[in-house]
Amino acid sequence: MQRTDWVDLPHGLRRVIESRTGPVRAATTATEGQNSEVAAFLDTAAGTVFLKGLRSDHPRVWTQEREAMVNPYVRHVGPRLLWHVEAEGWNVLGFEHVAGRHADYSPGSPDLPLVIDAMCWLGQTTCPDLPLKRSDERWAGYVDDPAALELLCGNTLLHTDYNPMNVLVAGDVARIVDWAWPTRGAAWIDPACLALRLMAAGHRPAEAEAWAARVPAWIEASREAIDTFALISVRMWDEIATDDPQPWKRRMKATVQEWATFRYLKA
Repeated sequence: MQRTDWVDLPHGLRRVIESRTGPVRAATTATEGQNSEVAAFLDTAAGTVFLKGLRSDHPRVWTQEREAMVNPYVRHVGPRLLWHVEAEGWNVLGFEHVAGRHADYSPGSPDLPLVIDAMCWLGQTTCPDLPLKRSDERWAGYVDDPAALELLCGNTLLHTDYNPMNVLVAGDVARIVDWAWPTRGAAWIDPACLALRLMAAGHRPAEAEAWAARVPAWIEASREAIDTFALISVRMWDEIATDDPQPWKRRMKATVQEWATFRYLKA
């Protein structure tokens, strides 16, 4: 997604934002990430603020609303939302700045235990009474037997998108950011999502699952439940890569197929 720099935002919007931040002394456009039309670090007298947003008519502007809605419940694992503004045709969020780096998921990385710690902490978070999608609703289109969806159900608040860009490591703590896809479901789903990303970073399936097994919810999950999610993931990523065959999406499709084959051969 092409980025819009701070200076190219409408003057009225910048004025509204500065009414919250104070004068912006400098702004640096973020070079990483894929889902925001504006993503920038704003230097102000009170400190740095991370700005992210979409035009109000963007088809995924609802992700902004979800992220704002869930933020009060995930501040123990992620940055605090400072304000939410809609003006001049833009929907933007201002977050406290996390002075960290994106997590390294490669085999042997010292970041991996920190990521698991954050996931365990999040896994203890009961999903708040918010209008979030349930796991059985979100993945209903990828199963043949609707009864299998019951295996995904639960009352845990899930992140579900463990792209390493969405995990920031600051010192000895990992923070989970970009809450565009919060979901109510079984607690083992998040470690399953992480396992796929670990494989994409070079882990063999057994190694990725060994990391997932450090999360108590994974140990408690039935084999049938995880196998069902593997099948769902194959079908979902096949659809994603077919609709938009970017190289990284094709790699994720191949990764998911490798995981499903591994689970089939383990049976």
